[in-house]
Amino acid sequence: MATVPTFSDEAAGAEARAVFDDIRATRQTDFVNNFWRALAADPALLAAVWDRVKSVMAPGALDPLTKELIYVAVSATNGCSYCVHSHTAAARAKGMTDAQHGELLAVIALAHQTNALATALQVPVDPAFDRTSPD
Repeated sequence: MATVPTFSDEAAGAEARAVFDDIRATRQTDFVNNFWRALAADPALLAAVWDRVKSVMAPGALDPLTKELIYVAVSATNGCSYCVHSHTAAARAKGMTDAQHGELLAVIALAHQTNALATALQVPVDPAFDRTSPD
């Protein structure tokens, strides 16, 4: 159950509607998803998060599909069902195949398992992996 309402364009204030318009223009769609509509409860936060998303998720050293795959993995790790769904859809829109999705899920599952083992065993970091230790 949501803790804040999701604002329609009509119910959102002018600041939030301006961000909604930028989302539409940037993504070249008429759709503004519920995450942004919930953040409209705090227009300053909505604008700040949208600006950060535009910056971080823009093409760079990592291509947009890779960024979406990472987002799915982190969202799964954090247990954010909403983000898993929305970023899986975004990854598919950027070309993720069923085979890639299957491999992504296998990597996520493997990382969960090996992370849990390394944590439970308190395995010390190898000096070769520690960039802060002298060679």
